[in-house]
Order: sequence, then structure tokens, then C-alpha cells
Amino acid sequence: MNTSEITIYKSEDGRTEIQVKLENETVWLNQYQLEELFQTNRTSINRHISNIYKSRELEKQSTCAKIAQVQIEGDREIIRKISFYNLDVIISVGYRVNSKRGTEFRIWANNVLKAYLIKGYAINERRLRQQNEQLRQLQESVKLLGNVLNYKTLSEDESVGLLKIISDYAYALDILDQYDYQTLEINETSGKETYRITYEEAILQIRKVKEVYGNSELFGNEKDDSFQSSISTIYQTFNGADLYPSIEEKAANLLYFVTKNHSFTDGNKRIAAFLFLYFLEKNRILFDQYGNKRIADNALVALTLMIAVSRTEEKEIMTKVIVNLINKRN
Repeated sequence: MNTSEITIYKSEDGRTEIQVKLENETVWLNQYQLEELFQTNRTSINRHISNIYKSRELEKQSTCAKIAQVQIEGDREIIRKISFYNLDVIISVGYRVNSKRGTEFRIWANNVLKAYLIKGYAINERRLRQQNEQLRQLQESVKLLGNVLNYKTLSEDESVGLLKIISDYAYALDILDQYDYQTLEINETSGKETYRITYEEAILQIRKVKEVYGNSELFGNEKDDSFQSSISTIYQTFNGADLYPSIEEKAANLLYFVTKNHSFTDGNKRIAAFLFLYFLEKNRILFDQYGNKRIADNALVALTLMIAVSRTEEKEIMTKVIVNLINKRN
């Protein structure tokens, strides 16, 4: 690790300024610096880091590095290896810390994220020169994602989900380019479903989710008959042919209708995302041939938010984007 240092964060009172190591286009802090940054004890920091790795939110191998440090103990110089954690861990800890400084950091992080998405400040200048075409596609994708930031303050999962669509889905950039030029088509889908979800089955599964996760009494309470309509609509036919012939098209429209119809007193977006995944799993296409989910959970959160803030006339293009993110090519 080199000795380059930059300032990443300065507290509101101006008394805490953290100098961080820069390597491989990310920043690194050790536990002592994390303790200073978030004004909490190392026991709490260690617990949060342990939970991050235990839940597999992040992989330890790529986000933690052991760096040799010289320490003075008495009259001796001792070389010890200290754990440093990269920016992914720093942000994840920042969204867990229950302190005034943690709150300040979350506000700061959301503002930085907004600047990243809308203005592109966090993109490396050298890459911009080398990848002008990719930048153009990125700028077009930001127009689609930017509205979400005006909709609500993002949680950690939602923020990461938005960035995942940009940074991890190279194929998604092509999809968003097609979106902008209105050339997006549905291809390489899985064909007709083998499992047909019913209204009764959906209600049963919603009740199970409510029992397991202890949601409020209002969670899953139907306001009208629109949820039943959402289920039946994905199976509509015209002249004997399905309007939504493939599994992916039915799943995408299920996510769209349940999100948009606001059929429940509480939990509409959570229910929509859950049923979307449930439908894909029952039809055996939730995972690809390597056992990975076709769409990451955080990306699903971002897509559900995008549906929520989209206009009615954008329905067709929104569902096409979803289909293209879960089809066989992805």
C-alpha cells in the first residue's frame, strides 16, 4: 500500500479530520481511525464489521487488508500487522453506528452519493478520457436513476442498489442506452411459466412473511380488490395468446402492478419485490446456471423505487428494462 493520503471526511464542528490511505482507487481506514471517525468504541466497530462479513454483505478478502505498522512499545519498535478496511466497509459501518457522528456521516454520504449520480464527480478523470462512450451511456443512465434521489433519502441498501445497476451491470448500460433511444426489445426469455401464482397463494405467502418478520398490523392489509386484479392481469390473453407470454414478462408486470396499485395499507413495495422473487423461484429461473441470483437484491430495491416514481406512460419501457435485466443473456 502506498503512502498517498487524502482527506475524505471532516466533521461539522471542524475538529475531526480523517486522513486515509489511497490505493487501487479506494480508501482505507483502520479500526482506530473508524473509532475516531464515528466517535464510538472499537468494540462497537468490531461488532459491526463482524456482522457485515457474517451476513456476507461484503467479502472480507477484497475489503480488508493487513498492513505492517511500526509501533513503539516501551523502548522497542514492534512491527505489527493492522487490519485496514476499504470504503465499502467504511460506508457500511457508517450506516450502522448509532451515534451523533454516525448520523452526520449518513447525511454526508447521501449528499456525496447524490453528487456522484447526478454530477459524476466520483468518476476517475483518466477513465473518462479512455472510456468516453461508456461515460455517455453512464450519463444517460443517470437520467433514469436521478429521479429516485428526489423521491426519498436513500438507505444503505437502496444507495448500493442504485450504484450496482451502474457499476456492476455492464450489460445494463447497453439496456439503458437502448431505453434512451426507444429501441429496447424483449429477447432471450425463458418461455411460458411452469408455475401459475394465484391470488389465494399470494395472500398466504404475504401472511407468512408478516409472521416471520414481525411487520406492523397494517402490513398486507388489502384496501380494495386491486391486488387480485394485479395477479389476474399478468395472465390476460388476447385471441387466445398470452399478453405477457414469458416468465420474465409476467414477473416484471407483477412487480410493476403490485408496486403501482398500492393495494395494501402498508408494505406495497416490499410485497411487490417479495412476490417478484417468489414467482421467479417457483418457475425455477431466480438463479442462473452458476447458482447466482439473476438480479441482486439491492438492484431489485432500486428497480422497485424506480417503478414507484415512474409515470404511467413509462410502464412499457420500465417492464422491458426489468425483463432485460433478468433474461438469459444477463
